[in-house]
This record gives sequence, structure tokens and C-alpha cells, in this order.
Amino acid sequence: MSKKNSNVNLKNGFKDYNDLSAIFLNFKKKLDSLKKKKYLVAVSGGPDSLALAALTKAYTFCKKTNFYYLLVDHNIRKNSSQEAQKVKSLLKKEYLNLKILLNKKKITKNIQAEARNVRYHILTSFCKKNNIKVILTAHNLEDQVETFLIRLSRGSGLKGLSAMKSQSKVNNQVSLFRPLLDTQKQFLIKISKIIFGKYFKDPSNKNQKYLRTKVRNLKKPLENSGIKYEKIFKSIQNLSQSKKTLDAYLSKIFKEIIKRSNNEILIDFKKYKDLNHDIKIAVVNQSIKQLKRNYYDLRSKKVENLISSLDKKNFKNSTLGGCIFFKKGGYLCLKSEKC
Repeated sequence: MSKKNSNVNLKNGFKDYNDLSAIFLNFKKKLDSLKKKKYLVAVSGGPDSLALAALTKAYTFCKKTNFYYLLVDHNIRKNSSQEAQKVKSLLKKEYLNLKILLNKKKITKNIQAEARNVRYHILTSFCKKNNIKVILTAHNLEDQVETFLIRLSRGSGLKGLSAMKSQSKVNNQVSLFRPLLDTQKQFLIKISKIIFGKYFKDPSNKNQKYLRTKVRNLKKPLENSGIKYEKIFKSIQNLSQSKKTLDAYLSKIFKEIIKRSNNEILIDFKKYKDLNHDIKIAVVNQSIKQLKRNYYDLRSKKVENLISSLDKKNFKNSTLGGCIFFKKGGYLCLKSEKC
């Protein structure tokens, strides 16, 4: 693909390709809804992130928007710095300025999870310095299905099986936006080849010690058996919609029975007792979150034990998630253990 042709495709929103034109229009619609003037684009050099970079470039021909392109060199592989420079050169051909930031923290254990944490820390720090509110990532349909299958294997409930949200908070200032979650990887590969001529492969994606790699290798045998990823994705969307409906109901319950008084959370115990078991768990988790911002919803044996003990007449107090639960008047109360 010549430089001239790639530029034409970016300017006309891939109109010469019906499938890619539809993807661009869908992408444009999503970004239009955010109404932001600038974004940070997370780039790795793989086909997904290169396609995302190309789509953002095409978007600038429709609407004046500032996109910042950032690659985090995790400094794990021996040739990572050279690889990062190759990605930078590739983007430069389309007049995209890629900034490379080097991770100086040594990562030796739980590599994928720790690298992800480091990466988002670096990305959000850049956003804070440059007053950017949204990070764009290239998570796609296959990533979504893989996440679903991983969580399914771990016994996740409705929340986990709803998989990744299109938009989620990293912190109070910055959010992640995943505009390609409903886009199949094959089309992202096609875009990256049309615009950049090539893309780079991460060798860790073939490492069988990672669960995600094992799940990724299931795609071909699953689809050969008639289990299509698009259908699984549809199920994820249905579960996500069910979760939204449940969340709306729970929000109403929370407002009715939970209130805050100084440093304590008060739960109307009479109303609480009439709730079913799953809703009780949700109320307990929500109450803790109102005191502990970083608390993650639990459905562990500890939560189950607390729910059971609350129904006993001789209940005095119990601890969970850094909070003390106790009864006072007609309320189930909780406060931070540090109070």
C-alpha cells in the first residue's frame, strides 16, 4: 500500500472498504458521544493498537481533536527498546508522534498483571500532567470473549461475566474508553496492514504459562465445533444488560435502607432481614464500599459467614473488609476498624 493510498483511506474514512468504513463510522459515533478535545492513545505495536491509531488519525479529518500516542516500554525483554523505536518509526510515516516512556521498576513476579498495573500508572501520570481525561485502548471482541472465558473458569458471577465495560474509571480524574470492544480482530489486522503495511507481534502472547494464552488458543477448536465468538459476545452483551437492570434495582434498595451518620454506615435492619440472600450480600458490600473506596466486592466464605451470623440473636460484632459490624437500635451499623 503506497503512502498516497493510505492517506486517502484515512481522509475518506476507509470508504473504499465497506466493512472498514462501517467500523470507522461506529468508532466516530462513540468518540463523538464523549465530546472530548484530547485523548491519550495506548500503543503497543500490535495490530489492534495500530488500527486504533489509524482510526484516531482518520477521526482528525472529521473533527479537530488532539490525540497523544504513548507506548510504555516495560523493559522486560532484551530488545524491547529497539522494538519500541521500530513502532515509533512506523507511526512517524503517518505523521503520528509516538512518545515512549520507559518503565524503571523491575518486574519479576506475576509479570502480566504487574506490567498492566505499571502501564496504567504511567499512562494516568501522563494524563494528569497533560490534563487528559480519557485513555483509549484497543481491546476488541476477542479480548472480551477471552476475559469472559477466564472469569467463567474462575466461577465468576454476573458482574464478572459481564466482562469489560466500554468505559471504566482508572481513578477520579481519568477513565479508560474501549471503543473497539465490539470489533473483530480480523478487521483491525486489515486496517493496520492497509495503513502501516505491517504490525509487530508480542512473543509473550505465545507463552503457554499464561492463562490468557491458553484461552486464546481455544478459539479455533471452539469455532470448528460451532461455538462462534460472535455468539459468545452476544451473550456477554445480554449479561451486561441484565447487570445494568440489577444495578438499577440495587441502587433503589441502597437508597432505601443505607444511610451515613458521621463515620458510621447505618442499615435499616428490619428491611434488611426481608431481603433475599444475594441482595443481602450486595448491601453488605455496598456498605463497606461507602467507607472503603478501594474495597472490591466479595462473595467469599467470610461474607457468607457474616450474613449467617447477623441472623443470630446472640450476634455482637464482626469484622469484614476493614470494618466492624455491630447492632445499635434498629440498625446494623459498621465503622472503620481504624476509627
